[in-house]
Formats: sequence, C-alpha cells, structure tokens
Amino acid sequence: MELSFEHPGEYLFVRRVSAGTVTIVDRDFHASLLLTPEQVVENWGVTDASAMTVEQIEPIARLKPEVVLLGTGERQVFPPAAVMAGFLRQNIGIEVMTNGSAARTYSLLASEGRRVLAAFILPE
Repeated sequence: MELSFEHPGEYLFVRRVSAGTVTIVDRDFHASLLLTPEQVVENWGVTDASAMTVEQIEPIARLKPEVVLLGTGERQVFPPAAVMAGFLRQNIGIEVMTNGSAARTYSLLASEGRRVLAAFILPE
C-alpha cells in the first residue's frame, strides 16, 4: 500500500507498507522495528504478536511514548493479556492494529506533535 500525504513537519514518516516491508522516508526495513518521530530502532526482535513477552516492552518504554501503535502485520493479532497490562502499568497507551492502519495513524499523530511510537511486526 502506497501512503501519500503532504509532509509538513520535521519527523520520520512511513512512505509505504507491504506484507514484509515498511519504508521509512526512502529506506526499506524487512525486520520488525520501532518508529518514533525522531528515530528508528531496528531489529526489534518480535515476529509474532501472540508470542510477545513483557520483556519485549522494555525497548519501547525507554523511548517514553504516550501511545504505542502495535502493527501486527496484515491481520490484527492481540498480544497476551500480560503484555497489554505491562503497557498500562507503565502508563503507556496501546492500540493494536494492522501495519497499514498503524502507519496511517502514526502519520496523523506525528504530524500533530504527539509522542507516538509505531511498533511494526514483520515476519522473519
């Protein structure tokens, strides 16, 4: 899916999302990643939302987002309840959606200057 919008701000943006790739600005990523308006954290190490662990929240929490958009691929797949609760215990909002929806929502929130983080899960 090609995302197209006017890019008015100075933040990292998602240009394109496909089954196994997320393109940030002009660079393709083929492994799971974390994206904030200021940085990309490569090789997040999560390949399946349903198998996520509470420990995998830590790299996200260190970035101090107010909300996390968890992109789980081409289908919405919720992580275990303990992972969802782990986000809430750290006062981090979490929304689970497809990668395409996460990219669109991230772009909107980043353009508003929000402390948003998109976590894209890509298959191995």
